[in-house]
Amino acid sequence: MSRPLDLVVLGLSLSSSWGNGHATTYRALLRAFAGRGHRVTFLERDVPWYAAHRDVAAPGYCDLVLYPDLAALADLMPRVAAADAVMIGSYVPDGVAVGEMAIRTAQRAGIVAAFYDIDTPVTLAKLARGDREYLTPDLIRSYDLYLSFTGGPTLARLEREHGSPMARALYCSVDPEHYAPRSAPIRYDLSYLGTYSPDRQPTLERLLIEPARRAPHLRFAVAGPQYPDDIAWPSNVERLDHVGPADHPAFYAASRYTLNVTRADMIAAGYSPSVRLFEAAACGTPLISDAWDGLDTVLAPGREILVADGSDAVLAVLADRDEAARTALADAARARVLARHTAACRAAELEAALHEAGAGGIRAAP
Repeated sequence: MSRPLDLVVLGLSLSSSWGNGHATTYRALLRAFAGRGHRVTFLERDVPWYAAHRDVAAPGYCDLVLYPDLAALADLMPRVAAADAVMIGSYVPDGVAVGEMAIRTAQRAGIVAAFYDIDTPVTLAKLARGDREYLTPDLIRSYDLYLSFTGGPTLARLEREHGSPMARALYCSVDPEHYAPRSAPIRYDLSYLGTYSPDRQPTLERLLIEPARRAPHLRFAVAGPQYPDDIAWPSNVERLDHVGPADHPAFYAASRYTLNVTRADMIAAGYSPSVRLFEAAACGTPLISDAWDGLDTVLAPGREILVADGSDAVLAVLADRDEAARTALADAARARVLARHTAACRAAELEAALHEAGAGGIRAAP
C-alpha cells in the first residue's frame, strides 16, 4: 500500500439500517478501509425517516457528518476538495445535484470522483426509462470511476454503452467480526430477511409463503419493514417488522435454512450477490436461493448453496433431516465467504481501484 488516502463518501445512510441495505454495506466496507490506515468522512443527508431509526450515532472508524440540505452540503465542499477522492453512492437524495457539485469540486481540486452503485441493475433500468433520480448519462461519463455492485458483462456495458472511463466491480461484503456463528435453539425451518419489494414478492410467495401453506407443521419467519397489510401470511409464518444488524446473527442462528431472494432487475443483469447472502453464510446458516447468472462465481450450487425453482424444491430441502449434509453446506459457504467476500477483501479492492483511477496522485499499472 502507498500513502494513506483521505476519502469522502456521500451515501444514502450510514447512521440507520432501517429499510435499506446500504448502511450495513457502508459500515463493513469503510471500517475495513479505515483499518488499512485510510481516513474516511461520511456525509449523510439528515432525513426524518432515518433520524427516527438511527442505530449508529458515532462510528469510531470515520467522521459522520449530517447535512440538512444542498446549501449546507455546499459549505462542506472544502472538505471534499482537501481529500484524495470523493465517492457518491446510489439513491442519495438529490443525487444528480450532489454528483454535479462533487464532480465540479473534484475537477477543480484534481482528485478522483467515483460513483458507488449499490443498485446497478435498478439504476440502468431507471436510466433506460428516462428516470434521472440520482444519476444521468452525463454524470456516468464525468465520474472517473464507476464502482458497481454488479460484475460480469455489466461492467463492459457501462464502459462501452454508457461511456464510463473506468468500471469495476465492488460487490457487497460482510464483516466477520459482527457476523459469525452463534449457538441458539432453532426456531425456524426457513427464514427470510429483507425489506419489502414488489418485484421480490412473487419469489417470496413461491419459495416461502406457499411452502408454509403446504407444510403447516414447519415454522417460517419473514423479517423486514414496509410489507403491505393485505398480505395473507400463513399462521406458521412469524412476521418481524425490523431486525437490526446487531441481531442478524441471532436471527440466522435460529434458522435451519435462510432464503435469498433477488430483485428482478438484478436477476436480469446477473452477477449481483446480495449482502444478506454473505451475512448468512458468514453466520453459518445454509442458504436456499433463486437462480441467477453468475451465482456460481460467488457460491457453488449444490456444494455451498442450494438453488430452488419452486415450492416443491424448497419443501424437499426442508424435509431432508440429514444434519451432516446441512452442516457441510453451511461450512463450505462460510469458508468461501471468509476467503473471498469479507469487508477486508473489498477494502483492498476499493483501495486498488481508487489508485488505478489516480487517487493520491498514483495511477496503477493496468
